[in-house]
Amino acid sequence: MANAVMAIQVLPEADSTDELLRLVDVAIAEINATGMSYEVGAFETTVEGDLDDLIKLIHQMQLSVTKSGAPRISNYIKLSYAPTEHILTTDEKLAKYRDVNRKNSGAE
Repeated sequence: MANAVMAIQVLPEADSTDELLRLVDVAIAEINATGMSYEVGAFETTVEGDLDDLIKLIHQMQLSVTKSGAPRISNYIKLSYAPTEHILTTDEKLAKYRDVNRKNSGAE
């Protein structure tokens, strides 16, 4: 069971938009490789997991993105931790809004 949720925005230094997107994809690949639950958003990616694993992930993302060509990387991180209580998942937080979006788009 996840005891932490992290939202992370990865901002590698890059010479072009294509290069920036390639480097962000490297970071997302690191997240995917963990097997943790995650959701990519327009500005940040939210990852659910164990606090220690999330902290290790930040480090691994930094290494992978810089090894892939970024001379510098900045991250903006929000972290919520609940060691003994249930922590709300992304699905729990967004379910009612996803339902509204489905209805508004005619997807039902």
